[in-house]
Amino acid sequence: MNGTPRPSGTFPSTPQTNRSSRWADSRNGASPSRRPNVSMPLPEVPRPDDETKTGPLISTDIIDAPTQRFYVFAIYVGLLAYRLYDFYTLAVDDVESFWLFIKWIAIDGTFIFSLPLFQIPWLEWSNFVAVALFAIHAIVDGMLMFRIGVPIQAWLFSLVTVFFDSEMTISEHKANPRAVLNNASLILGKQIINILPEGSAILNPNKEPFCLNSSVQHLEIPIQINQTDPILIELSRIDIGTSQNETIAISGREIKTLMNKAKKARKHADPAAPLLLRYPIKKTGIYLLQKVVDKSKLEVRPRSASLIVATCPQSRVKPTGNNRCRNDLSNIALEVEGTPPLRVKYRTTVNGHPREASEFQSLQPEDFISPLSRHTSQALIHNSRQDVSWAQPRKITVALNETLVSSGVWTYSIEEVQDALGNIVNYVVSEDEDRPKHKPSGLHQSFAVHERPNVILDGCSTQRPLQVAKGNVARLPTKYGSTGKGAISDSKHTIEYLFTAEDDLLPNGDHSPDAQLKQQTLKTIREQPQIQASGLYTIKSISTEFCEGEVLEPASCLLHNPPEPELTLTSEDIVDKCAGNPIGLRVGLDLIGTPPFTIRYIQQKKGGVKSRKIKQIDSLRSTLDLTPPEAGHYTYTFESIKDWVYGERPLHELILEQDVRPSASAHFIDADRPKQICIDDAVKFDVALQGDGPWRLEYELVHSGKRTKHSIEVETEEYTIQTSKLTNGGEYTLALTSITDKMGCKEFLKEEARVNVRHERPKAYFGVIEGRQSVMALEDKAVDLPLRLTGAAPWVLEYENLDTKEIKKLHVRKANDKVGIKSEGTYQLLSVRDSVCPGFVDEKAGQFTVNWIPRPKLSIAESATMVFENGKYIKEPVCEGEEDTFDVLFSGSAPYDVVYEQHLKDKKAGKTVTLGKKELKASSSSATLRTETSQSGMYEYKFVSISDSKYDNGRKFQPIVVQQTVNPRPNAKFAVPGKTYSYCSREEDGEEVIPVTFDGVAPFYLEIEIKHHGTPKPETVSFKNIQTNRYDLRIPHRLLQLGHSNISIRKVRDARNCVRKPEAHSHRVQISVHDAPTATPLETRADFCVGERLSFALGGQAPFTVYYTFNGQDKKATNTHTTFRRLAELPGQFTITGLRDSASECLAGLNISKEIHPIPSVRLSQGRISQVDIHEGGETELEFEFNGTPPFEFTYTRSTNAVKGKKSRVLEIRTETSYEKRMVVRVQEEGTYEVVSIKDRWCSFARPVEGVEGGVVGGKKLLQY
Repeated sequence: MNGTPRPSGTFPSTPQTNRSSRWADSRNGASPSRRPNVSMPLPEVPRPDDETKTGPLISTDIIDAPTQRFYVFAIYVGLLAYRLYDFYTLAVDDVESFWLFIKWIAIDGTFIFSLPLFQIPWLEWSNFVAVALFAIHAIVDGMLMFRIGVPIQAWLFSLVTVFFDSEMTISEHKANPRAVLNNASLILGKQIINILPEGSAILNPNKEPFCLNSSVQHLEIPIQINQTDPILIELSRIDIGTSQNETIAISGREIKTLMNKAKKARKHADPAAPLLLRYPIKKTGIYLLQKVVDKSKLEVRPRSASLIVATCPQSRVKPTGNNRCRNDLSNIALEVEGTPPLRVKYRTTVNGHPREASEFQSLQPEDFISPLSRHTSQALIHNSRQDVSWAQPRKITVALNETLVSSGVWTYSIEEVQDALGNIVNYVVSEDEDRPKHKPSGLHQSFAVHERPNVILDGCSTQRPLQVAKGNVARLPTKYGSTGKGAISDSKHTIEYLFTAEDDLLPNGDHSPDAQLKQQTLKTIREQPQIQASGLYTIKSISTEFCEGEVLEPASCLLHNPPEPELTLTSEDIVDKCAGNPIGLRVGLDLIGTPPFTIRYIQQKKGGVKSRKIKQIDSLRSTLDLTPPEAGHYTYTFESIKDWVYGERPLHELILEQDVRPSASAHFIDADRPKQICIDDAVKFDVALQGDGPWRLEYELVHSGKRTKHSIEVETEEYTIQTSKLTNGGEYTLALTSITDKMGCKEFLKEEARVNVRHERPKAYFGVIEGRQSVMALEDKAVDLPLRLTGAAPWVLEYENLDTKEIKKLHVRKANDKVGIKSEGTYQLLSVRDSVCPGFVDEKAGQFTVNWIPRPKLSIAESATMVFENGKYIKEPVCEGEEDTFDVLFSGSAPYDVVYEQHLKDKKAGKTVTLGKKELKASSSSATLRTETSQSGMYEYKFVSISDSKYDNGRKFQPIVVQQTVNPRPNAKFAVPGKTYSYCSREEDGEEVIPVTFDGVAPFYLEIEIKHHGTPKPETVSFKNIQTNRYDLRIPHRLLQLGHSNISIRKVRDARNCVRKPEAHSHRVQISVHDAPTATPLETRADFCVGERLSFALGGQAPFTVYYTFNGQDKKATNTHTTFRRLAELPGQFTITGLRDSASECLAGLNISKEIHPIPSVRLSQGRISQVDIHEGGETELEFEFNGTPPFEFTYTRSTNAVKGKKSRVLEIRTETSYEKRMVVRVQEEGTYEVVSIKDRWCSFARPVEGVEGGVVGGKKLLQY
């Protein structure tokens, strides 16, 4: 027998025919060779009087009774199918109904009345039963063949009502009372005692797992023998793959060798322990211990056990690609192979950081059912005819798909795999562990996760096209990026773009349908696609070696080829009016291209040197006047042209020639500014002459309205005019009036040169500040000493600091300038010189004295509330919202301006917030600073600078820090503001409480206000010493009145003595006081059993809401009647804690308790079907375990052990009483022991018993108390 408990709903054992003769028993399968080897027979068990009965017509030796019943059932099903076929043909072909009806009542009559003649057990019904069955079949035949309507729906509803009747249970769900009362799990367990021959043998007694693979190629399976000396052991091996059987016979010589090894091993362990033979195997399969023969030639009955040697489980990561993109799925698959269900454990490592290990359990193919999940007996395989294909190794693929949220190297590694038999292969264990070591390839799979690229066009769009010269190659201004922090610099970028030639663009500027799709691969991010043809370029995609990217806007660029620059010349002579000679050439320039233009040309005088010149032109048309200063033959060659787009381009055959004879002229050389000279000095001017010499030059000297004219003859092109000494101060003007060349052509000139003659020499001295030549200045601040200078700018001034002996030279451009100094001391002017003449220093005003003003200082007044610690001033803590100040002391020049920084450190958030810089102004030597208390936290006042009426800022000021802690004001609020709480008129336990939450430091003081409806004056209630931040507020019942009341918080105070008074009506709840409903139990007893019903009468207005607890869990039920009834489905404490009716929201506190006791249960052999083999004369124990309340009274039976084809009979019924929850009964008799009834102090349970003589109902008898 296997170890699965048999449900009580199975078919009863087949009744067997009892033969008095010994040979009949032998013929029914009780072969003497299969009987236990016992020294004396068991006493005869009382049997019912069956001598008058006969066996079935077909002997059970040929076909056993269950098989005969199966054949009868199959014939009946076949007739039923044929009957339904006739009914179908009747509906389709309209065959005559009467003949079909006669046909079927004849068939049914023959079947029903002839079946009892076969005397098949359970089908030997009486004549009355046969007639009743025939009548039922005749009615059904008539309804089918005459097509009479059948009320199938009503029948099904009645059937569902019978089998699915349900009631509401205490757990508030529907349950069938029959399922609660008839719980087969209350009595579990069965112990089968077999009398065995001397000795025993068992295969794999410790149920160890075994497996083979390439590294573990042979094993030693354990065979435990006890009190026997075997000479033959037969093992049966079932091949897992082919299900073929193989018998392995272990010879006496091999057994002797195995026993010698076992005895040596036993000496070192427990000498009294059974021998453990270890037989080597090399093949997988299911091994059964078939036969053991000892020295006495008797067969030792082996215990039913099997050993499965499977292929060791293995796993690998299926190879996939080595590259992924960010935000892709990992797309990894684990391939696990072994006997399912399997378990695999793996770990993910990202950039060298391992994550927590993960695992998959219960891996098995779909529709796969393993007997391991429901196996309880020691022997999984009982014989070699069972299907063992479930033990074959299966290959299961598990997909892993997770989003790759970060770039880098991801590694998936398998750590452990386990099959259903308990074989574990650990790939990370140390080498000294005794586990299968198999290191297949593919345990790790690593791949790189790359960032995705993106691209944008920078500096080009359809509105801002690229201007590129024809034939030139330009770069598409791409700017690369990625989903990471920057562009991907170590990978090639492939860009696909769409190109449409400029002439093929659509009228709206879009691409034409014939646009070309091009692709370029760029090796580095510094490269850009090269483009040449004019038209519209639009980037469609970007990708790297591994990832597709994103194209950002703007993604389109228009390339334009402007026309090449060209130059066209027109020219005319410039003619002298007097002599009629050409003096130059006026050239007209007509250009094509993109401005600005640069024109390079060569001007060369015959016999002279080439002069290269450049002309810049910002428009498409301009003129150029070529007027060389000297006479001669000139050639103008235009060499090249360049515009904004195109580079230098040569010009061909653009040459102009002209003979130039310029008119006479003269001008001063370097006379742009007036010359400055001292009085009584002469002055010289250089003059350049042009034209045909020699010349007559006329000039005049003008001063104070007087003109002195001069005329000279000049034969050279340069001449120096020198005046006489200028004795008067003031301004002189030297003017060139006319020039006459050798042709007699006179030209009037407008050239003038000015000369300023100084009236006196320059002088220098210090000015005064506030009437004195001394000053008190700010330290390290530049002081501007006033200078007074006469003469012509600029001046060169030299002065000395008499205290430091430092001499400096100063260039001054203003007569009333200032000299900046940064050091205190007495300064002396040494010398002065203006732009023309040296000067002198005024001795009376040549010195100036500078002294520093003291800087302001700041300090904090210390007191009992202000102490100096660790370099900071600590102010006494205050509460939020309270006013507080501290004094600041000053020294210096009032008024004072102080700048301080205010910082707030939020202790909850752990962050410091700068509240900004503030100013403090004081008109005296002290000031009071009001501290910030509007928000709680740690405030820090850092004085960073001070200024007074003299100093704007204190660069040398050492910052002073003042700290003060502002404690937050406590706060109290209702957890659910605005909610209405209901109270009963009488005080009950468990009344609704009003939860209040506090912010602050406990203990708290709370003051609330209760305003009753219709009363003008509210009541005030205080609650002291509240130790927690959440408090359940219970309103004293003496303050409650029927009707509605409002409750609001007036004041709250915490341990820091900080107080908060909430605004009126900011936090409010309502309470409503009602009369309470009632509940009365209909039964006075307090103890019930599972399966019974609890009933209560409810007083009030329906519907009701019943609150109760069951096993510590709060329940709520709605009841529409005045009787509350529940089925006791589970044991526990049932207590009605409250009741609410529909008249009010009042919850009446109740305490009506009922104890529901569990139906007692008993476990024999720990609730399993166990087999115990003992020797003749030996004994064993029946271990009973009880659940319930002592004392226990139970009844158990001993029946014959089940044999196929023979019904088990009850041999003995015993009743025992136990005052403990465990009882052991020692027995020696062979048989099947099982409990049939159990009773404890409160409840009882009995189950049907098979094979009891007398009072048999269907082969069963109920034992009840």
